[in-house]
Amino acid sequence: MTSMQIVIFILTVLTVIATLLPLINLKHWFFRGMDFPRLQIMFIAFTLLLATYAFLDLERPITLVLATANLFCVCWQLWWILPYTTLWSKEVKFVKNFNSNSQLSIMTSNVLATNRNSEALIKLVNDFRPDILVTLESDKWWENQLSVLESDMPYSVKCPLENLYGMHVYSKLPLFDSEISFLVEENVPSIHTCIELKSGVRVRAHFLHPAPPSPTENEESTERDAELIIVAKSVKNSSQPIIVTGDLNDVAWSSTTRLFRKISRLLDPRIGRGMYNTFNAKNPLLRWPLDHIFHSSHFTLNTIKRLPSIDSDHFPLFTSLVFSPAEAINQTGLEIEDEDYITAQEVMIMKNVNESDVPEPNE
Repeated sequence: MTSMQIVIFILTVLTVIATLLPLINLKHWFFRGMDFPRLQIMFIAFTLLLATYAFLDLERPITLVLATANLFCVCWQLWWILPYTTLWSKEVKFVKNFNSNSQLSIMTSNVLATNRNSEALIKLVNDFRPDILVTLESDKWWENQLSVLESDMPYSVKCPLENLYGMHVYSKLPLFDSEISFLVEENVPSIHTCIELKSGVRVRAHFLHPAPPSPTENEESTERDAELIIVAKSVKNSSQPIIVTGDLNDVAWSSTTRLFRKISRLLDPRIGRGMYNTFNAKNPLLRWPLDHIFHSSHFTLNTIKRLPSIDSDHFPLFTSLVFSPAEAINQTGLEIEDEDYITAQEVMIMKNVNESDVPEPNE
C-alpha cells in the first residue's frame, strides 16, 4: 500500500469507530462525547469518500470497502443532524399575528466565569431588550456587574456560585413561586419559576445547567441525563405553557436530548431552521448546539438567533416566542416508545431521583 492508501485506511477506521461509539450503551464521557461532533465527523467521512475515489485503485476490493464505510458514516451522521437544517420541516410554526402582550423573549448566555467583558453582554441586553435574561457560570462578580440591568428588569432570582455553576435570572415580567433547587448534584443548581406575560398568562419555566460528562467533571453522563429526565417527566402531563432553557451540556441531536423531548413532549424551534451552534465560540471548527430552548405547543416562534460573542466560550442565544395556542394547532414533536420509558427509569434509579423532586410553579 502507498502512504496515501495507508493514511486513508487509518482515517477511515478511526471515523467508523467514532461513528459507532455512541451506539454502545455506556455512560462514560468518552462514548457520550462522540455524540457532539457529528457534523465534523460527517465532513471528515465525506472528504475521505472523495479521497478514496481520487487516490485509490477503484478495481481493488479494499477501495470499495473503504468507500462503503465512509458513505455509511456520512449517511448515519446526516440522519442525526438533518433535522437541524432547512431541509427538514419546521417543528414550530412562525407566528402569524404578533401580539406584544403575548410575547416571551429570552436571552440565555453562558458568560464563562473567568470572562470579564460584562459590557458586551449588557450591550446585547440593551440592544435586544429581552423579557428574560438567563446567565450561566455567573458568580458574585457577574452579579455585581449586571446589577445595572435591574432598573429595567426588576424581578430576579440569583444563585451566584464560584464553581462554574452559578445562575441568574433577570426579568421584566413578574416572577412567581421562584425556587432554586439542586436536583441531582448538591453543587449544581437549577431555577424554577412562573413568568406572567403582559396578557396575564402564566408560563412555567425551568432554567437548567447540568454538569457535563467529561474528564474534568463527571466521568459519566448519568447526572446530566437524570436531571433532564426528571424535568421532562415533571412537565409531561402539565397543561400549563412551559419553557425549559439553559446550557444543557448536551447537543440537540443526542439520544439523551431526544429522550428529553420525547418524554416532555416539548418542541424545539430549531428543527427545520438550523443548528444555532453556541459552543465553542473560540473555535469555529469545533462548534455544536449546547444552549437550548424547548417549549410546549402553546407557542409559535417570532425569532431565534445566535448573538455576537461576549468573549465567553459560548455565544448567547436569543429567542422570541408568542403565546398563540390557536395558531399552534398540530405542532407535534417526537413520539415516545416503550423502551424510552425503560431507559428513563433506569437512569432515575441509578441516581435515586424522581420527578417529584422538581418544583412545579403554580399557574
